Amino acid sequence: MFTPIDLTSWPRREHFHYYRNILPCGYSVTVHLDVTHLRQLCREKGLKFYPAFIWCVSHTILAHPAFRMGVDPQGNPGTHDVLHPNYTVFHQDDHTFSDLWTAHDEDFSAFYQAFLADVAQYGDNHGIKAKPGQPANFYCISCVPWLDFTGYASSVSGGQPNLFPVITYGKITQAGGRETMPLAINISHAAADGWHTAQFVQGLQALLDTVTLEGRERG
Repeated sequence: MFTPIDLTSWPRREHFHYYRNILPCGYSVTVHLDVTHLRQLCREKGLKFYPAFIWCVSHTILAHPAFRMGVDPQGNPGTHDVLHPNYTVFHQDDHTFSDLWTAHDEDFSAFYQAFLADVAQYGDNHGIKAKPGQPANFYCISCVPWLDFTGYASSVSGGQPNLFPVITYGKITQAGGRETMPLAINISHAAADGWHTAQFVQGLQALLDTVTLEGRERG
């Protein structure tokens, strides 16, 4: 469901207009996340890290309206009730990738099984879009497992920066008994300011430290 924003009372109405129409721009923030707890939990439960982390991101996005923004056909801003992850799969045979998507489900087990089913059915399809029917309310998430980067940015030449977040994480490294990885967030300044992104990162880290991967998480 898409809910229009009441522009008469929205504190960011001028910011949205300015960064959407006068100075269209986005920004990129790279942070390092501690994934020690989530990695250990996946090992104990025999789960794949990729879908588990994607679920954590999608779950966190639900609590942050700035990360669920979109516009109606007339260009008026609003928020989606949920964003579904559009993620990438890598093809070892020709070193290309393809996009897949899986509908988010607050029940982790349901999402995990749907993810595995989508990868099994569409994962070997080459080309940009491996699974048809991508919904309008999606966000992008991918992995660059070969790089432990300190900065990672995407750009839209001659176009509008994306209102939805574009999230990329990198190589997991170990030090001092902890496991960390870089995470880059690219998003339109019209949708989110630095405060919103900081709140999202803090919420995601808190979830990564406490998640159980059993049914529906609190928060």
